[in-house]
Amino acid sequence: MDGVLEIERRDRILVLTMSRPHVRNAIDQALASAIAAALDDLDADDGLSVAVLTGAGGTFSSGMDLEAFARGERVATDRGFGGITERPPEKPVIAAVEGWALAGGCEIALACDLLVAARDAQFGIPEVKRGLVAAAGGLSRLPLALPYQVAMELALTGEPIGAERAHSFGMVNRLVEPGQALTEALSLAGAVAANGPLAVRTSKWIMATASGWTGATTWEPQREKVAEIMGSHDATEGATAFAEKRTPRWLGR
Repeated sequence: MDGVLEIERRDRILVLTMSRPHVRNAIDQALASAIAAALDDLDADDGLSVAVLTGAGGTFSSGMDLEAFARGERVATDRGFGGITERPPEKPVIAAVEGWALAGGCEIALACDLLVAARDAQFGIPEVKRGLVAAAGGLSRLPLALPYQVAMELALTGEPIGAERAHSFGMVNRLVEPGQALTEALSLAGAVAANGPLAVRTSKWIMATASGWTGATTWEPQREKVAEIMGSHDATEGATAFAEKRTPRWLGR
């Protein structure tokens, strides 16, 4: 796995850089496994609140490494394709996209919770051009990120969408000049990391699962988690810090 994923810790932020620029950060077995392991560490480490995922060499990811796949390599883990698409971490991940996020690379970006992109970045699921389908989340997540007809056009034509248009529909959180995606993603991550880590983690869980709650079941699924938050050290610390006009000292419990 050495060299395929650069890992850097910046206070409560974990920065993950896919580093296979010679193949536009295409996903092989080593890179998928490295991403999955890093996300395991993110969830397990109380000193971390959020991750930023980006790509080296001016591109995010071109998707599955077809040569590696042809050699029989697995490009998925127990977290799904690329180590993230089927089971993202409990803590938030921000995608910082420069250049292309194509096929599985687009699906990895969509599996993240927030998305920062350069103005000239491009997103696409061209699988139909090869007689395939975007089965690692592209077809299920795109209609949540874009208007239905726009997502359907991408799925059926295989043509890409530019970051500026994606931003106009709300798929991209923050749009920046080329070369600035990581810097802006780190700024956004800092705003997340400044908050109570338990509250951030629980807020992500509720947002990600609440769409399936209806009627009498609307409140019950979150009741236990909310009670845990209300009884936590951090909840008391947040209120105390507010009253004392100081920065909270979070313990994550």
